Amino acid sequence: MIRIGNASGFYGDRFTAWREMLDGGELDVLTGDYLAELTMLILGRDRLRDPSLGYAKTFLRQLEGTLGTALERGVRIVTNAGGVNPAGLAAAIGALADRLGLTVRVGYVEGDAVPRPDALTANAYLGAFGIAACLEAGADVVVTGRVTDASLVVGPGIARFGWRHEDLDALAGATVAGHLIECGAQVTGGNFSFFTELPDGGRRPGFPVAELRPDGSSVITKHPGTGGAVTVETVTAQLLYEIGGPDYLGPDVVTRLDTVALHQDGPDRVRVSGTRGAPPPDTLKVGVNNLGGFRNSMTFVLCGLDVPAKAALVREQVEAAVGPEGLEFRLARTDHVDAGDTETASALLHVHVKDGDRTRAGRVFSAAAVELALASYPGCTLTTLPGDATPYGVFTSDTVPQDAVAHVAVLPSGERVPIPPPPATGGQGFPAARRPPAGDASRPTGRGALGELVGARSGDKGGDANLGVWARTDAAYAWLRGWLTVERLGDLLPETAGLAVERYELPNLRAVNFVLRGLLGQGVAASTRFDPQAKALGELLRARIVDLPAELLPATAPTEPAPPAAPGGADGEPAARGVAGGHS
Repeated sequence: MIRIGNASGFYGDRFTAWREMLDGGELDVLTGDYLAELTMLILGRDRLRDPSLGYAKTFLRQLEGTLGTALERGVRIVTNAGGVNPAGLAAAIGALADRLGLTVRVGYVEGDAVPRPDALTANAYLGAFGIAACLEAGADVVVTGRVTDASLVVGPGIARFGWRHEDLDALAGATVAGHLIECGAQVTGGNFSFFTELPDGGRRPGFPVAELRPDGSSVITKHPGTGGAVTVETVTAQLLYEIGGPDYLGPDVVTRLDTVALHQDGPDRVRVSGTRGAPPPDTLKVGVNNLGGFRNSMTFVLCGLDVPAKAALVREQVEAAVGPEGLEFRLARTDHVDAGDTETASALLHVHVKDGDRTRAGRVFSAAAVELALASYPGCTLTTLPGDATPYGVFTSDTVPQDAVAHVAVLPSGERVPIPPPPATGGQGFPAARRPPAGDASRPTGRGALGELVGARSGDKGGDANLGVWARTDAAYAWLRGWLTVERLGDLLPETAGLAVERYELPNLRAVNFVLRGLLGQGVAASTRFDPQAKALGELLRARIVDLPAELLPATAPTEPAPPAAPGGADGEPAARGVAGGHS
């Protein structure tokens, strides 16, 4: 067994996690995931200003207080904090070690940068064999650029157990373990639908550990005494995060998520087994970031009566002042009728602008909004002072052949070792989504929040979003599978209606997963949605009031016959049932 911990799920995660993980229990390897599509844009801009940058500077500060401990305890570090400049971070680590009086062997992986003269960043998602080569050569620290997040775990597995490209099931199992711990505390109770059931109420979940075994199976756990919990449901939630169909494509293996089996293996221990793998596609995903222009926002507070008319007046005035090009108006009806205070009586009109002209998107726009303060609707006020525009990025993705990328492991000795592509590759098409069985409309129902029976986890992938929904019991899944169709999802979440939506079933997880194409437009950095990364989409769905099968409702909650409802049962007010607290 090899114990692999994680101390970072994103650039900005808990700063003290590296110290907590090193001091909290036994580890062989400690990983840190810093990269996301938005992060690559940020690091690309950093390097544009200063060619010596382009890596996650926070990691260096975290390492300063922990490198000596890791070396003393024999814990090897693997991180993608190299961003768009892994060689630069490797050199900075060497300089840090010299300053601390430590001897450290650093290896790094490069070759992910794809030549695109018209792009700010373009990086292929590399696999794990370059990481393994550095570890096999004795590296204490391995730095990468854009590898797949799971590769940070798969690479140490390859180095420890000697897996080869044809060991597809083992590689797939390790990929699942990597996917489960890559987002840090999300697998130990962070962002968990039923957080009120956690022993500490979700206050400070610990970071995860994967006990990886030679066949690719693993146990997901955490250090003793840390917060949160590791249960089949917390693991299910993370397994559903940012996935597509049952085929989870990777550069080293296609992992069949519909073969993963989860079993509680004791307190805070979940065994992950049975994962099957298939040959990887013959292409690599390439994430491309470009600067899209400049953006700015101002928010008007509309209090009391005539909210739509007030919003219409603001729109006419702003468009007359700066022109309609690039403007977006979003009215959030946060107001309540007959409210007793200003805040609950107010709606918010968010006005966004995007433009290639920094001046127009900057003070020209924001000053025009402020100038309406005494010349617009009654009670006119704004939430911010006028400000300058900021640049925004646009994310797209495509593919390149695996053999078109020069994947290289730079060993601690300085030797450069080419990493060949997989010798055998397969297709990359998702299986056709299965049509769910028809639901039984005649069974007795009661009104309640969907989240009383299901959990959910959602997230972003470029301009797309995924929404995974799991049932808590077999009976609830049998109902969910037939009830939650693409059409009903559109009724419950109107912003998804009209999008290309793919639906996939994962019976082994009692789950269905939806991929919502184009929900996030040009990606997180360009999005003007209230929830630009779709992180709250699952909780929005769980909060909808629907017709739930009476026999599945908690026994302590009274039910009343369901009133007539629109398709999907999403409209109207709840009867006697509350919308929250069902699992407190």
